[in-house]
Amino acid sequence: MTYCLGVLLPAGIVLASDSRTNAGVDQVALVKKLAIFEVPGQRVIAILSAGNLATTQAVVSGLREAAGTGNYAYDIHAARTMFDVAMLVGGKLREVVGRDGTFVQPFGDPHGNFLVGGQIAGEPPRLFHIYSAGNFVEASDRSRFLQLGETKYGKPILDRALTNQSTLDEAAKLALLSFDATMRSNLSVDAPIDLLRYATDSFSARNFGTFEKDDAYWNRLRKSYSDGLAGLVASIPPPPEYG
Repeated sequence: MTYCLGVLLPAGIVLASDSRTNAGVDQVALVKKLAIFEVPGQRVIAILSAGNLATTQAVVSGLREAAGTGNYAYDIHAARTMFDVAMLVGGKLREVVGRDGTFVQPFGDPHGNFLVGGQIAGEPPRLFHIYSAGNFVEASDRSRFLQLGETKYGKPILDRALTNQSTLDEAAKLALLSFDATMRSNLSVDAPIDLLRYATDSFSARNFGTFEKDDAYWNRLRKSYSDGLAGLVASIPPPPEYG
């Protein structure tokens, strides 16, 4: 399984994914699930993936090979808008599943799904969830974050603390805490965690980092949150006694 998260704010986009993939208790591996397509000064596009690993890798690899070729059916560098990019990813997913799906089906689900976020010059940052059928929905100011995979454990902290006024740094901290909550409750999600903070109109993916299990900031964040939560609970009066 996996966990991927995208947060859309006026300040930009925060995108994060874990690195664990498994096909059974003895088939565990670490795989990068966040791919970046960048034309400095013009566009930054990130694709996060979950689902059948062969399918999602075929989609991303096919799009990477087509980037810059002028093949407008799949060339992310030639897409005019992020909506067009979402269409390209959905179309490529349908193509891969249509080609390989019947052969994969006897062994497991051949489908995958994606988060696609970024900005192309001439429009604001946008964020999409591409479903396994190739169709998609877009994040908005009423639905600021989108998730893939093991979503339930990391969702409550986002629901409580993320607002339209959140800064990119605040959203990044909440994203990492969302991953912490997920990893504490589900063994199928694990570090390293890839995190991209994209600032609106920067057209640069330079603010990208990877957090390993032994990363000093990652461990300080987790401890500070746990200690703060324990202190908060201790400070709250107990429920009244009855009877």
